[in-house]
Amino acid sequence: MKEKIVLAFSGGLDTSFCVKYFTEEKGMEVYTVFVNTGGFEKQEEDKIRKKAIALGVSHHETINVAKRYYQECIRYLIFGNMLRNKTYPMSVSSERTFQAIAVAEYARDQGINKIAHGSTGAGNDQVRFEMIFHILVPGIEVIAPVRELGISRQKEIDYLKKYNVKDTFGQYEYSINKGLWGTSVGGKETLTSDQGLPETAYPGQMEISDPIDIEIKFNKGEPVGGIETIRKLNKLGSAYAIGRGIHVGETIIGIKGRVGFEAAGPIMILQAHHALEKHVLTKWQIYWKDQLSEWYGMMLHEGHLLDPVMRNIELFLKDTQETVTGKVSLKLRPYSCSVEGVTSPYDLMNASGAKYGEKHNGWTGEDVKGFTRISSNPLKIYYSLNKFRS
Repeated sequence: MKEKIVLAFSGGLDTSFCVKYFTEEKGMEVYTVFVNTGGFEKQEEDKIRKKAIALGVSHHETINVAKRYYQECIRYLIFGNMLRNKTYPMSVSSERTFQAIAVAEYARDQGINKIAHGSTGAGNDQVRFEMIFHILVPGIEVIAPVRELGISRQKEIDYLKKYNVKDTFGQYEYSINKGLWGTSVGGKETLTSDQGLPETAYPGQMEISDPIDIEIKFNKGEPVGGIETIRKLNKLGSAYAIGRGIHVGETIIGIKGRVGFEAAGPIMILQAHHALEKHVLTKWQIYWKDQLSEWYGMMLHEGHLLDPVMRNIELFLKDTQETVTGKVSLKLRPYSCSVEGVTSPYDLMNASGAKYGEKHNGWTGEDVKGFTRISSNPLKIYYSLNKFRS
């Protein structure tokens, strides 16, 4: 009887290579699992299924985790206004955990004790996948052929051609990871420090140039409409080429990494949500939320979503969102969006009755004199004994 193995399958070059490697070189029955985190339509799922079957898998499974991904991750990224290194909306780094969980649960339910992924040995995904596998299915054998063979992309293509795999290999010039919370783009330019990606490398192309005004509504921190709103904003913003960028940061394995991304919906939502929070949260709510959000994002990036401390932080983040309700108007232009205004029943700016720089209300000039005397007293004492260094 042939050995069985579960393969996390995307339909891309690396996982296509893995299928043929396991079937032809190892004589194994391959069970492919495609996990849709919300970025693929039904026809795209069907196309990936047909590709897996054509490659010779024994069984192919499609698992849609969009709702789980949104409920258990994306909304907390929104609550925290999380941008890795203040740039990247953590598209791939967040979805990989949920893909790994789904694949691990499938392998466990099927009673298969071998599991594989197509990650290389130079990136973050190998760590994210394998940490989840070891936690949820302890003792399972994990195999990563691309990493273990040290094979190049060109050699993978040559190998597939040897087995008459029909494909448009030119598309593999860029590695595209498509998801609900954004799409990553990797290519020869992202392996350098000084080159940007060409326009053609991005999945979406600019189609609209005339500026338009839109509104994003929030209820307790969440965009009204949830997943569907994210999809609509991704489509609209992509037509303006909004949400593009190149992220540079620390990888889990300790080297610098560089990747392009296109995330119109996330960038627009995070920009709007951040603006709304500035109107409705207190100074210290914003301060401590920023600190914990930075920590949460780092833990998520490094594959630690299952750590119990993450649930503790999520409780705090959710609690801060009780008054984050209202609407934010944005103006969309080619390559950019800007916040025009905020409307909320919890707007602290309107509630104060004062007008910054013009009119005070609730205090007098004499109150300010006393306030500044008391506030400056500790440093007044300090500088009475220590010379001020300009």
